[in-house]
Amino acid sequence: MRVLPDVVRLDRMFDYSVPDAWHADGRAERLAVGSIVRFSLGRRRLRGWIAEVGVDPPAGVELQRLERLTGMGPPADIVSLARWAAWRWAGRTVHFLRAASPPKVVAGPAPARIAPTPSGGSPRMHDDLFSRPGAVTVLRCPPADDCLALVGAATRRGDALIVVPALAHARRIATDLRRQGVRVALGFDDWAQAAAGATVVGTRTAVWMPMPHLAAVVVLDEHAEGLQSEQAPTWHAREVALERARRAGAPAVLVSPVPTLEAIEAGELTTAGRTAERDGWPAVDVLDRRLDDPVRGGLFAEGLRDRLGRAHGRVAIVLNRKGRGRLLACKACGELVRTADGRLPMRLVDDELVAADGSERRPVVCAHCGSTVLRNLRMGVTRAREDLASLTGEPVGELTADSDRVGSERIVVGTEAVLWRLQSAAAVVFLDFDQELLAPRQRASGQALALLARGARLVGGRRGEGRLVVQTRQPDHPVVRAAVLADPSIVANIERRRRQELGLPPYGAQAVVSGSGAAAFIEALREATGTAVSIRGPLDGRFLLRAPSHDPLLDLLARTPRPAERLRVEVDPLRV
Repeated sequence: MRVLPDVVRLDRMFDYSVPDAWHADGRAERLAVGSIVRFSLGRRRLRGWIAEVGVDPPAGVELQRLERLTGMGPPADIVSLARWAAWRWAGRTVHFLRAASPPKVVAGPAPARIAPTPSGGSPRMHDDLFSRPGAVTVLRCPPADDCLALVGAATRRGDALIVVPALAHARRIATDLRRQGVRVALGFDDWAQAAAGATVVGTRTAVWMPMPHLAAVVVLDEHAEGLQSEQAPTWHAREVALERARRAGAPAVLVSPVPTLEAIEAGELTTAGRTAERDGWPAVDVLDRRLDDPVRGGLFAEGLRDRLGRAHGRVAIVLNRKGRGRLLACKACGELVRTADGRLPMRLVDDELVAADGSERRPVVCAHCGSTVLRNLRMGVTRAREDLASLTGEPVGELTADSDRVGSERIVVGTEAVLWRLQSAAAVVFLDFDQELLAPRQRASGQALALLARGARLVGGRRGEGRLVVQTRQPDHPVVRAAVLADPSIVANIERRRRQELGLPPYGAQAVVSGSGAAAFIEALREATGTAVSIRGPLDGRFLLRAPSHDPLLDLLARTPRPAERLRVEVDPLRV
């Protein structure tokens, strides 16, 4: 048996023999690729996985024996997938086998429970999306669509893999499917049931669950950043799910109200139709902050108070302060201080205006009216709560990622966490949407539109009374227009052209290298010849690697020795 130890830095396989006692009591018959075993290596007793079976040892070499069969582990197809993922995200196979292993000892697949099988019958809604084996379809659906009909169509083909960003959403889907008589494995707690054959529903780690009869793949809200691992290797569940579907020849459907360009390039885009899409987005009120009194203007636009009063139900107010700096605005005309192309905010540094990324400098003059008097727009959740209480004359709750619970106040203000902690709202207000539109990130537009889509889901479709309210000094920005017109293609088309011109993903590949060992690793990368990889930095201790495609970048990362010091490699970073 060839064994891979559960030691990241070792990343080597070793040969062991099977004890005679295991042949006698039947344990040897349970050994397979992926089985979890224990063995001695030097003076250490380690856990590991069977990587190969039937290996012939070198002549004259006596192998050590395995010491213990712990139980089932990732099946052979997942072990192969883990090797691919180690290359794809510049990690180690061990990282992914850990993610794919059951949280507790599993001796064998759970006994099958008899459940009604969803009937085939005549074709039903969304069945056509799963009619072509191996095909990838991107479904742009309105935010108000719960997609349960689509999930049902996937299970009619057999065991389906359903991936969602949030655990609460996974539980709702699992409950609905079980009511329909579908055998469901919900996350890794049901690992043994999945190994016996079931529809798997879960968050990003569900892509590593065993599925001996995979028939269809669905990734809901494929745009959500929660589908990417925050820890290195920064693997993305959407990409793993697509690769798994490709290997199994199963149809895959990527679903989102605002599909990413990565998804659009991976498959065929289809929509719910203009009428359904318009009805699925709420009405959007845009409050142009340029029209406010620039001297007295504070956190709230004129007219916001009336809208808060008219909302019959809970109001979620978003003020996303995380990782944001101050914005500057002209005191005379109210225009934001931005770069010449309007893409990035500028800040005051030593009596000079400097772009957030340092790419542009100019004197302290408003580019719109020529005034030299600027003002800071300082915003914070706590101050917003206090001012809102004074404005509305009623208690206002505060909610951030650190909050223990959601209060009973009708109006709640917080970071974007408020969009995930509430189940519904009569209105969602973005107090300072310019902070999202002007964020110095490559994907700022897509991420801003995703926030609006999340708010739209809380509010519901256009036929209800709910509304999105957006305060901005850029009412004509493509992201704002896309929400008003319920047409995400406005942003997608502009972003596609921009990224193609700049060679940004998915029309190029990127990786960020950081950590105490980054400088030494970058030095080793620079010694490589004949490579298409360019290196930029350091900036704040981080280096940016870029290439025309993934292959040259990932091959270079794979063959370059790693230093002993701490090193973090982020392939396809979402916030750069």
